[in-house]
Amino acid sequence: MTVLLMTLGILVVAVGIILSIALHEIGHLVPAKLFKVRVTQYMVGFGPTLWSKRRGETEYGVKAVPLGGYVAMIGMYPPPEQDAGTDAQGSEAQGSDAPDDGPTDPYLREIGAQYADPDRPGTQDQPGAQDGPGTVPGSADAGDAPVRTVSSQSTGLFQQMSAEAREVAAEELQPGDEDRMFHRLPVWKRIIIMLGGPAMNGLIALVLTAGMITVHGTAEPNTQVREVYECVVSAEAADAGQTACTDDDPAGPAYEAGLRPGDEIVAYGGQEVEDWEELTGLIRDSAGASTPVEYVRDGERHSTALTPILTERPVLDGLGRVERDGDGALVTEPVGFIGMGAEQELVRQPAWEAGPMVWTQSKAVLEVVANLPVRLYDVAVSTFTEAERDPDGPLSVVGVGRIAGELSVQDEIPLESRFASLISLIAGVNVALMVFNLIPLLPLDGGHVAGALYEAFRRRLARLFGRPDPGPFDISRLLPLTYVVAGMLLVMGLLLIYADIVNPIRLFG
Repeated sequence: MTVLLMTLGILVVAVGIILSIALHEIGHLVPAKLFKVRVTQYMVGFGPTLWSKRRGETEYGVKAVPLGGYVAMIGMYPPPEQDAGTDAQGSEAQGSDAPDDGPTDPYLREIGAQYADPDRPGTQDQPGAQDGPGTVPGSADAGDAPVRTVSSQSTGLFQQMSAEAREVAAEELQPGDEDRMFHRLPVWKRIIIMLGGPAMNGLIALVLTAGMITVHGTAEPNTQVREVYECVVSAEAADAGQTACTDDDPAGPAYEAGLRPGDEIVAYGGQEVEDWEELTGLIRDSAGASTPVEYVRDGERHSTALTPILTERPVLDGLGRVERDGDGALVTEPVGFIGMGAEQELVRQPAWEAGPMVWTQSKAVLEVVANLPVRLYDVAVSTFTEAERDPDGPLSVVGVGRIAGELSVQDEIPLESRFASLISLIAGVNVALMVFNLIPLLPLDGGHVAGALYEAFRRRLARLFGRPDPGPFDISRLLPLTYVVAGMLLVMGLLLIYADIVNPIRLFG
């Protein structure tokens, strides 16, 4: 039964992640089609294609490695500036009475020979790539029409990579694609397309979180006593693993006052209390003062008095996690403390509370991303040494699957709560996908958005100073950086997968 539950939990999360990836790509696909961009492929996964079907002009498919996906759009790279400039100069030199040689876009000039009337002069016996260095297959005849070649400046590896990427993109073009290329869209439309994926992940996280908190509820502490501590162990000692009392530890005020597990505190300091947040606020503010407490035990109301101890206690963030400083030490604050823990109950929340919860998660993920090099270093140290792994550090899909399996076999947790935890885990993965994809580096979505914003900025700057329009920004120039970032992402993924196998994060010890 344990193996079955673990397998089921892993499958639920795995299917949830794959569906999240598929919906992320739909977030790109839908606005691209609405803006009339020709989309050639919609694929979930990488590697060999397991299944595909063409509908209209788009091939939809599933690939073997479900660790991502992509939407292929034509015209991702603009034509080379040299060609575009040469073409513009040539058009001006010809004058209005010159014959029409076809589209002015260098990409579209390339495909003219492939699809033109075979009886038209200059369209037969076109030279191919083998005819000379830099000649593009299907380019115009070398006689009178211009020949598109690799830029004369493409002498270095980086320039050659950019030129080859543009040539590969040109091979996908067909007649009628003049106004359907991605780079010809206004900047705001390109930004909408690229933000569609992260926005979809954010929406998934909101929907799953809203469903979880309205149907199942969230665990909230109440005023019933769950445990009473005989002594008050310092925050640093507890963090170091101390569980037993020592002679130096002060006695617990709640224990000395006679409170025991199962008691329900109904009044503190003469004030009726209804929830844990109100009670803890009163306790924290009454350090050193003898305070009357009323509680219910076995249906009868009793009273006692206690004096909260002023002690350093850990500071918790919005997710209820202990905060730490840059050195990894606990962040504490002096508050009143009586040495007791509260029972928890499921409380259903209104759907609109999902927004603040997802926002809090997003800030936590953003903090991890901002310190990613340090976090990855810590993961490497804990993986290859005996150092303890940070439970709040980054995970791979393997780590997420292990947590899902671990959650599924906890018999002390009700079955419906385990399922709700899996849904919450999938929602958290979507938050991570949303934030991570917004990093302004190619090949991530945020990198394309950054390129579009840079293009808008330089065009506005040119208008401001009365300069010629610089045209679209050629992101193919950033391909070397893209390959470096992709390589780093691959190394990061392999490190995290290995760490999650040999030194996984465990929620239950």
